Amino acid sequence: QVHLVESGGGLVQAGGSLRLSCAASGRTTGSAAIGWFRQAPGNEREFVAGINWSGGRTKYVDSVEGRFTISRDNSENTVFLQMNSLKPEDTAVYYCAALYYRGNYVPTVGYAYWGQGTQVTVSS
Repeated sequence: QVHLVESGGGLVQAGGSLRLSCAASGRTTGSAAIGWFRQAPGNEREFVAGINWSGGRTKYVDSVEGRFTISRDNSENTVFLQMNSLKPEDTAVYYCAALYYRGNYVPTVGYAYWGQGTQVTVSS
């Protein structure tokens, strides 16, 4: 069993930056793909970014491509989401999730373990 905890959310003005962290405890996530998802009020949860187990592959939803960067430090069992040029439409609760899969592609569904989420609010 792995326990995921997100941190780094907050209130920021449009154009600003935030760095989210997803720290894992219990089972190591070194062999897991990690995804970041978000859910805004009234919307379904959507995939935002993901990274494969080795960190060699990443994937982004089109709306954040070029603004967000996902990375991981397997020695620290932590995954990061650097969010730059934030927009009001990025406002949501952000969740990280883990899927134990040692492949070269980044899954966008099927994640088994989820954190509790962290709120990101971008003011205009």
